[in-house]
Amino acid sequence: MRAWRLSDAFGIDRLELEEHPDPELGPAEVRVRVRAVSLNYRDVAMVEHGISPRGVQLPFGPCSDAAGEVVEVGGGVSRAEVGDRVATTVFRRWLDGDSLQPAAARSVVDGALADHVVLHEDGLVHVPQHLTDEEASTLPCAAVTAWHALVTKGQVRSGETILVMGTGGVSIFALQFALLAGARVIATSKSDEKLERVRALGAWDAINYVTTPDWAGRAVELTGGVGVDHVVELGGLGTMEQSFRATRPGGRVSLIGVLTGFDTKVDPHPAMVKGLCIQAIVVGSRTMFEDMNRAIAVNGLEPVIDRVFPFDQAREALRHLEGAGHVGKVVISV
Repeated sequence: MRAWRLSDAFGIDRLELEEHPDPELGPAEVRVRVRAVSLNYRDVAMVEHGISPRGVQLPFGPCSDAAGEVVEVGGGVSRAEVGDRVATTVFRRWLDGDSLQPAAARSVVDGALADHVVLHEDGLVHVPQHLTDEEASTLPCAAVTAWHALVTKGQVRSGETILVMGTGGVSIFALQFALLAGARVIATSKSDEKLERVRALGAWDAINYVTTPDWAGRAVELTGGVGVDHVVELGGLGTMEQSFRATRPGGRVSLIGVLTGFDTKVDPHPAMVKGLCIQAIVVGSRTMFEDMNRAIAVNGLEPVIDRVFPFDQAREALRHLEGAGHVGKVVISV
């Protein structure tokens, strides 16, 4: 098998494409011929800086989100057959339930940036048949996170207003799921070009947070002085107070990303006065993934892919994601 690995130091430029013996199958394990891998910001953080809540030990194989075809099954496998098209789950042991338990949190699947992977059958789901392998690879982290926030916990309803931050994978999936539910979406970005693209995808309105620094005030204005029903919060501490201000009394804020860092203090008073529901979202369970896939299949939803890189350009793909110029997902075709 061929796999991208970090051996002795962190850094995108230190990634090397290596040849390794094919691992043997154990009980309940499945060998998957990987066809596509999608990237998340966690992949850049882990490869470039060794940053992860669990820590990163070298040698290390990056990426968790992959789609492909089952080519071999081990003894006792009941959830997959040879020829099945599948995608990985991010947390192999988080099968059901609305919270990530400590044991499941330690079961993250890494090393997916390879032409073959061996995984426990619990860490796989069947993908909607209308999706390409590249599209299916975008689902495990970004799509499940957005689904968990808006649908499983958020219970998004027709007529609600959802605010999404930026144009990355989670935000674009949140836009798509909100539209399926009949909600309207306000998107933010520092790029007018990106905002035009999200308008074309169905956003009701868009705010450039550079030219409109008080984007929370603009969101309240757009909603007739009420505020939005739900903010998909990806900025972290640097944007959270504006998220609180932008949300209507009794509304909801999903805490997902920390793209602005940890160096800012947040005043919780606006959230307390408004009685906001603040929910932390860390991807989701396999059951959420399967529920989401049924909705994707029924509605014929197609994930938004910014760019597809060939397997031998994995470093370039990570650099492209790091540059934050994308709309939707960045994918590597294996």
